[in-house]
Amino acid sequence: MTEAMIQLHKLSFEADGQKIINDINLTINEGEFLTIMGPSGSGKSTLLKLIGLQIDFTSGSIQFDGKDISDYNPTDYRKEVSYFFQNAVLFGKTVRDNLAFPSQIREEEFDEARAIEGLKEVQLPTDYLDKEVNDLSGGERQRVALIRNMMYPPKVLLMDEVTSSLDRENRENILAYVKRLNDKNNTTILWVTHNQDEIDASDRLIEIVDGKLEEN
Repeated sequence: MTEAMIQLHKLSFEADGQKIINDINLTINEGEFLTIMGPSGSGKSTLLKLIGLQIDFTSGSIQFDGKDISDYNPTDYRKEVSYFFQNAVLFGKTVRDNLAFPSQIREEEFDEARAIEGLKEVQLPTDYLDKEVNDLSGGERQRVALIRNMMYPPKVLLMDEVTSSLDRENRENILAYVKRLNDKNNTTILWVTHNQDEIDASDRLIEIVDGKLEEN
């Protein structure tokens, strides 16, 4: 039996006196691949940020894995519900610096073999491990950032238009990798996208219009 991974109950978010997200009820099941659609400014990215604890909701509740998110340490929650930004932010000097970071914050040894396997998964050469981040293209940066998020696989991956500025080849590489995560690891995927190939890959579509939920 499929279990609910995330449950939103009357979730709302208000800013400057305006309701951006308005009383949304939504259940996302474990292993589901869900696409969030909607016009520009409708609230879809805000919804993703609320689920990812990037911003605080105004009212309502979010449950993750059967518990209210207020019961989680925010850092621990973000390890399980990983938010992947639209524009990749890399740091340090090399790809290795970035892929080693998740193990450093956990005070664990860097798993170089896992990092190399990750590079292969997103069609990057293994010698990129020691490539300087300033020498990476935009698409390569996105792929490295994605591997960094997956060095310790979360239960949920949130993706906010992460392929919107990429060329077709990079979009296809990221989509293929995300599909494998969903199929093989049962990773729950929520992403905001306007790309038809990415929409077609999803299990379910929801649309946010003026902060309200419409399901397709």
